[in-house]
Amino acid sequence: MSGLTHFDATGNAHMVDVSDKAVTSRVATAKGHIRMAPETLAMITENRAKKGDVLAVAQLAGIMGAKETARLIPLCHPLPITKVALTLEPDESLPGVQITATVKTTGQTGVEMEALTAVSVAALTVYDMVKAVDKAMEIGATRVVLKDGGKSGRYEEK
Repeated sequence: MSGLTHFDATGNAHMVDVSDKAVTSRVATAKGHIRMAPETLAMITENRAKKGDVLAVAQLAGIMGAKETARLIPLCHPLPITKVALTLEPDESLPGVQITATVKTTGQTGVEMEALTAVSVAALTVYDMVKAVDKAMEIGATRVVLKDGGKSGRYEEK
């Protein structure tokens, strides 16, 4: 299983030892969306959802999700997150909501998983808050669009 750092020489899963890695500033940005019926999007943007302000609750949930990543993903390191910025933008052309999360830390490993988790939890929260009126919503296109810091350097979606 060469090249996969979460497996040892015998193929068993293990947490990567990052103790010899340099402490550097690290950032990751992830994006994704939740597609829905135009009427559902209008209900969200007009703040008519019975459970409350969908975008505000989803934003908070995404931030909380980033902070809990190590508890959710078995081999992730707990990290001292220094910033989580999460935006949820209504997009009538989708129709739905575009979600972007940027996570920062200074540490020995990156924050890609935290950014991906923030986007995913925010999208799931949107779904949960309006599923009573639109069970056909679709969550998709969740991906890392920027990663910087550490030995592997910068990655940016083209």
